[in-house]
Amino acid sequence: MGGAVSAGEDNDDLIDNLKEAQYIRTESVEQAFRAIDRPFGINHGIELHSDVVEYAKEKLESFIKYSDSFDKFEFCEPAFVVGNCLEIASDSHQYDRIYCGAGVQKDHENYMKILLKVGGILVMPIEDQLTQILRTGQNTWESKNILAVSFAPLVQPNRNDNGKHDTVGLPPCAVRNLQDLARIYIRRTLRNFINEEMKAKGIAQKAPPKRKRRRCRRRRINTYVFVGNQLIPQPLDSEEDERMEDDNKEEEDKDHSEALKPEEPPRNLLREKIMSLPLPESLKAYLTYYREK
Repeated sequence: MGGAVSAGEDNDDLIDNLKEAQYIRTESVEQAFRAIDRPFGINHGIELHSDVVEYAKEKLESFIKYSDSFDKFEFCEPAFVVGNCLEIASDSHQYDRIYCGAGVQKDHENYMKILLKVGGILVMPIEDQLTQILRTGQNTWESKNILAVSFAPLVQPNRNDNGKHDTVGLPPCAVRNLQDLARIYIRRTLRNFINEEMKAKGIAQKAPPKRKRRRCRRRRINTYVFVGNQLIPQPLDSEEDERMEDDNKEEEDKDHSEALKPEEPPRNLLREKIMSLPLPESLKAYLTYYREK
């Protein structure tokens, strides 16, 4: 999203940047971004490099097992496919929402738009603009530019020995089994009950606390002057520089003391509600996805 805004050491750092740049303006949107929430339905991801897919699977497993945000939203577990997204089979199903994380050439704009259902939304970087496209009919679309961005371009597909492109097959749109659907809807009902209960009590759900960034210490600049044949350093000390250095030291000491204070782990209200139900322990474990916290 243009340089520093899209940069960050991790997801929380990225979201902090988006808040400061006023791309994220509400607490509910912030919570959803921090949870990496996905709506219930079908969620497919295509990635060119197999090692990236393996890494994504590892992170997905870790998120389901350990993330405090997993129980706060409904989560549609993604299925990953190795391949080039410009080689999706022509008879592939269409989607309600599509996001492309690499620059799309103008020649492939229509190809990407065809993957949308009517009423669906596609977001992709094209010609250095993050563009939102709404499919309004079988042959009609509405486009608008969101902001200027800089993305690496999509890798162009290679041809096989027959001079044709290899097609990428997407996972089938299979209906979930009844047991899985029951777990999803029980968790949804309990979550809605908890939200209504908190709203009735006037308790607002708080986003995770913003992490404090360390301020970079200002580097002192020295100048040099010639006196005769000698080069003599002349440090540019000033009262302002000394005050800034003292302020930085005090802030670092304060941050360090705050970091030493033990933080109370956030309450997982959904888990508490599930564990309080008069159910067999094995069923409670299933409803919590066998998470330990």
